[in-house]
Amino acid sequence: MLNIALLGSTGSIGDSTLKVIESNRDLFTINLISAKSNYIKVLNQCKLFKPKYVFLKDKSSAHKLKESLVCEDIKTEIIFEEAKYLELISSSETDIVVAGIVGLAGLNSVYHSINSGKKVLLANKESYVAAGEYLNTLVSKKQSTVIPIDSEHCAIHQCISSASSVNGDVSEIILTGSGGPLLNTKQEEFREITPEEATNHPIWRMGKKISVDSATLMNKGLELIEARWLFNIGNDRIKLVIHPEGIVHSLVEFSDRSVVAQMSVPDMRIPISYGLGFPTRINSGAKKLSLTEIGSLNFLKPNFNKFPCLILAQEALKVGGTAPCLLNAANEEAVNAFLDKRIRLDQIPEIIEFVMNKMPIDAVEEIEGILEADNVARTTTKERIERKSETHD
Repeated sequence: MLNIALLGSTGSIGDSTLKVIESNRDLFTINLISAKSNYIKVLNQCKLFKPKYVFLKDKSSAHKLKESLVCEDIKTEIIFEEAKYLELISSSETDIVVAGIVGLAGLNSVYHSINSGKKVLLANKESYVAAGEYLNTLVSKKQSTVIPIDSEHCAIHQCISSASSVNGDVSEIILTGSGGPLLNTKQEEFREITPEEATNHPIWRMGKKISVDSATLMNKGLELIEARWLFNIGNDRIKLVIHPEGIVHSLVEFSDRSVVAQMSVPDMRIPISYGLGFPTRINSGAKKLSLTEIGSLNFLKPNFNKFPCLILAQEALKVGGTAPCLLNAANEEAVNAFLDKRIRLDQIPEIIEFVMNKMPIDAVEEIEGILEADNVARTTTKERIERKSETHD
């Protein structure tokens, strides 16, 4: 039995991971789950999976959970201190870490997981966006294994797993994206888009932040940066294609011009089961793909003018250093402001561009430098958002 630390258990990744584990009880057990504050949902997870430890970042919610666990006579131990939580992730009690925390808030736990040589199932793309080069070096040094479990990068991992050398055999990575909920919306209508419309993804049921990123296509921009470091491949060898059906999750072209694609129904249980079982395959519980039911698959060029977040991400990747960190920080704060209805959707790329032009770009040498750049970028972004809110510009 392999012990799993599930970080971000109440989100969509957490839900899907628990479903896969439920289908493979003979292979895995939950040792640790973490979440932010949803103690009611965590309580139900404790009832079903009996984890040894739980960590809730919000202390008030942690105390409420402890009281509920006592009432239910569940022996799960509540961890109140983050240092103890990180110690458990790094300890021999944990075999696999599922990193499902949203945003750069997940960087610290990803860092400790890699630093302790764990097998990490990475859904927290922001960690590799902001600190990919540094984390890559650490993976090699600590002999950690990082397997991406978002659908696109997991697809790429599957496609290149038989390659003898990424730099020698792989000609190009072709990253697909559905185009999000606004693919067929006119650009001039973006200023009127509501948070409810932006989070209504046509294929995936995800959290609000990543759903807005899909609406602006910033999610694809972040994934371009993530792919650069996950697969250690040059910027010019990563291409983006819009694929509205969401069946082909990504493709890889090899030096002999053959192209390998990974296809499946859009279900997060598939990449998660791949990551948990790798290098073998385990039961995902997902529906079988029927190409005859789908009928046809379409592929389009991305509209960079309509979705300027893609351009900003490409520029950040080209500049390097802390530029991707600034991009991510500004985007997270701008998305939060949009969800709070303090700015318009079309103001998100304007705010990100302002922050990236205003702040200096530094080399990435340590995690502390990343966190400092992130903190300053957030402060600058919030100030810019405040001005936008005041002027209604």
